[in-house]
Amino acid sequence: MLPTELFKYVKQIHIRTRRLVNDVFAGGYHSAFKGRGMEFAEVREYTPGDDIRSIDWNVTARTGQPYVKQFVEERELTVMLLVDLSASGQFGTVAKLKTEIATELCAVLAMSAITNNDKVGLILFTDRIERFIPPQKGKHHVLRVIREVLGFRPQHLGTDIGGALEYLHRISRRRSVCFLVSDFLASDYETPLRIAHRRHDIIPVTLTDQREDHLPRLGLVMLQDLETGAHVLVDTSSRAVRQQYQQRREAAVSQRQRLFRTLGLDTIDIRTDEPFIDPLMRFFRQRERRR
Repeated sequence: MLPTELFKYVKQIHIRTRRLVNDVFAGGYHSAFKGRGMEFAEVREYTPGDDIRSIDWNVTARTGQPYVKQFVEERELTVMLLVDLSASGQFGTVAKLKTEIATELCAVLAMSAITNNDKVGLILFTDRIERFIPPQKGKHHVLRVIREVLGFRPQHLGTDIGGALEYLHRISRRRSVCFLVSDFLASDYETPLRIAHRRHDIIPVTLTDQREDHLPRLGLVMLQDLETGAHVLVDTSSRAVRQQYQQRREAAVSQRQRLFRTLGLDTIDIRTDEPFIDPLMRFFRQRERRR
């Protein structure tokens, strides 16, 4: 994509997602995530019905009138977007590729965070760390995040989710809200996920295409692994082959979901054939109810 085309596309996504955030997501995001605690704001005169535990006895003693302390939630959070840019993201059989949906989703999350005065950082990874952008605030920073997710061309094709989580653990000492955006077509990330989860609020965002669930009956088909480049000839007219594929797929999904449940992670499941608005709003509402 040429720089001028990329700039126009970034602006389009920014305008579109800004409307979504203003109309739909801003309140849900704010309600879904707690700040770091409560901080003192001011004192005011006591009124009937106030909690007597909030009385400021020092001010009350000086003035001779009862005063109460008021607190506000310390809102500032750090949101980290960990985005899988491996070659399997260049797949989509409906309207958009996984990477395109990931871009728009990250734009919405980044805009929601900035609207709530939170910081946003970005880690782009394949089978190694491709790009790291430290957390910052501001509109221009959000535009940079969108531009990087949309226009960055990774140097490698594979996937190493565990490596990305280990990198996050090294560079982010403070607790962060971390959206891990991937199709999770990988293995060997359970231990790094457990370690990262102890410090951070990890939220797996799973991207799935409908063709990954079932193997269509198309006769002999030459399939290619986008990450390794390997080719294999598959007889999709064979019922046994289709059943074996589906069983392996279901087993992998079940194992992943079991891991997330064991760790108590909230997940967002997004499909390429459905808008991501509904699953994201369900996630926000679920978080809000728990608060």
